[in-house]
Amino acid sequence: MNGKEAIQHPIFKLIAENTTNQTFVIGGFVRDFLLKRDNKKDVDIVTEGNGMELAEKISSLMKPKPKVNFFKRFGTAHFRFQDIDFEFVGARKESYSENSRKPDVESGSIEDDQKRRDFTINALAFSLNKKNFGELVDPFNGLADLDNKIIKTPLNPEITFSDDPLRMLRAIRFACQLDFKIDENTLNGIINSSERIKIISVERISDEINKILLCEKPSIGFLLLEKCGLLQYILPELNALKGIEEQEGQTHKDNFYHTLEVVDNISVTTDNLWLRWAALLHDIGKAKTKKFIDGIGWSFHSHEFIGSKMVKKIFTRLKFPIEKCHYVEKIVKLSSRPIPLIDNEATDSALRRLLFDAGDDLENLFLLCKADITTKNKQRQENYIKNFILVEEKIKKVEEKDKIRNFQPPISGELIMKTFNIHPSKEIGIIKESIKEAILEGEIENNYEKAYFFMLEFGKSLNLKPKNISK
Repeated sequence: MNGKEAIQHPIFKLIAENTTNQTFVIGGFVRDFLLKRDNKKDVDIVTEGNGMELAEKISSLMKPKPKVNFFKRFGTAHFRFQDIDFEFVGARKESYSENSRKPDVESGSIEDDQKRRDFTINALAFSLNKKNFGELVDPFNGLADLDNKIIKTPLNPEITFSDDPLRMLRAIRFACQLDFKIDENTLNGIINSSERIKIISVERISDEINKILLCEKPSIGFLLLEKCGLLQYILPELNALKGIEEQEGQTHKDNFYHTLEVVDNISVTTDNLWLRWAALLHDIGKAKTKKFIDGIGWSFHSHEFIGSKMVKKIFTRLKFPIEKCHYVEKIVKLSSRPIPLIDNEATDSALRRLLFDAGDDLENLFLLCKADITTKNKQRQENYIKNFILVEEKIKKVEEKDKIRNFQPPISGELIMKTFNIHPSKEIGIIKESIKEAILEGEIENNYEKAYFFMLEFGKSLNLKPKNISK
């Protein structure tokens, strides 16, 4: 097969005209071109020589000359041109010691370099040499694996995964992204090597999990993580949701599979990574709160509260940003709050409180609630969704009337101190909280006038006398 159509970019031709070393474009660029996927932003160039020197030489022939970034520790160089990242590296051999994730590296041939690649579909290369420009180099039948939608390692999978255990996650991520199957021998290699994932840095693991969660159908990846024994090391809290118990003839649903359904559902409506994380963790507290109550059945009382407390531990372990942690904690904690409101008897007070607590994240919360409807009864599903839409409409009307979203107290602490001629004290907090509660309960309107006179009356109950009653 000839890949001249893929390598029409002038830099490829510039390389072919200005190097005597065997040089190739390899990896994801080639794979995605053959799959007709739109991914032309990252290009890996491998040469049987010094990759950094080649990058410097090629850049010097370009106008304007791009800035070359050198990474001497890894023997690579990089520059950006026309919104494409070009990375250059010398062909190499790699070997890993038993307990290290850092390889011993030495120069090698293109064949050596292809052997060290993770999967056959990523070992595909197009020649950038004059005599066979564009020719496909495919020593491991990667093209056939692309056609058959198979993820397979070039060499013995246990050696491949022992060398770099992150490849186990990459295999699962590619299977999820591309909707491919993992070759049986390769899958067994992951199962047999799963414990070795513990030597990989958290940051690299988290990056792969995020990529799986951003796939069109993330459940494919998480089911494979569980099947291969990797989930227990990465997200043991999710792994703990597996299984169904029976007592006195009553069972509960398998919360692991339910969670994956919810994640797939919400992935249809949003690309928001952190909302997808909220969906993944929304029932995480159920393993800790599961209890059988005589005469009632299985209970998971306060699982949202317990789950929200677990989010911080998980996010800290995975080294995720703290502000994203706060967002996911909030969504998990509120994840069941809208459910009782689908009853026609829901009060405006309850609607105001949800609006107050959710703020700008209310719409995301409702996306999760709708995704959480996993009943297989089509009529029941339609009724639930219809009721949630009615609740959204009710909340919209309450919001327009009461202006509760992103609530700001109409009365400040400074005004309270000035009115009653008092210094900072607990009474100020009590008054502000009472005004807020009165507004949320609908006892007074959310405006300065009503809140001011409420403050004067409430102050009397605290034996406070206004210095004057002018506003």
